[in-house]
Amino acid sequence: GQTAVPTGLSGVSSIAAGGSHTVVLKNDGTAVEWGNSPPVPAGLSNIISLSAGKYHTLALKGDGTVVAWSYDSYNYGQATVPVGLSGVVAVAAGRYHSLALKSDGTVVAWGSNSNGQSTVPTGLSGVIAISAGDYQSIALKGDGTVVTWGVHIYYNGAAGPATAPTGLSGVVAVTAGVDRSIVLKDDATIVIWGSNNRGQATIPAYLSGVAAVSAGKYHSLVLKSDGTVVSWGDNDYEQITVPAGLSGVVAISSGYFNSAALKN
Repeated sequence: GQTAVPTGLSGVSSIAAGGSHTVVLKNDGTAVEWGNSPPVPAGLSNIISLSAGKYHTLALKGDGTVVAWSYDSYNYGQATVPVGLSGVVAVAAGRYHSLALKSDGTVVAWGSNSNGQSTVPTGLSGVIAISAGDYQSIALKGDGTVVTWGVHIYYNGAAGPATAPTGLSGVVAVTAGVDRSIVLKDDATIVIWGSNNRGQATIPAYLSGVAAVSAGKYHSLVLKSDGTVVSWGDNDYEQITVPAGLSGVVAISSGYFNSAALKN
């Protein structure tokens, strides 16, 4: 049900696709969620951004605090926000872990740490953006470099290092998937590393003018500067079948087996 957009939904300012649910932020600071997910906490308001994980959702409020909710049966602590956490400017939900970026450029992580995905590197600072995958985390620093921790888990269960390619620089956006990571560079090109078992890391030769990227389970999603969307990789659930004529897109998000686009 994560692709069944509620009838009459409007006034949306951002979107987030999770493992089996989709959540959107409305202009009034409230959230709407659908799919296989627990409900949005009653009375939750003053939200400024959202992130959807495999089984949980994070909401960042205007006062710099975080609210999280999750299925109890899939709760590995990822929805238990650290006591006293404040001064947050961005959140990222992974499979069983969560990240928060603070206004001082440091990162806080909680939840499962089975593969080191919640062990923030000592001394990490100067961070301006974060993303959480299944078992890896990635941080973008203000100098255009990236720092990663945790691992990529491949389709056959093998683990590979999530370490970014040597010399990677000029990065302006980051996104972490299940088995790979994607970054957008300042020349509107992208770099992908990790698994490519279903073509999800094979960048189309014609691709250019990229404005945003999102990594799904085994598919990759790109928003171009002209408001169109390009997708590639696994298509078992038509997650890369971009609707004919789709245009005027201003934001994208890919879940495990679904993709979502916000129009202007």
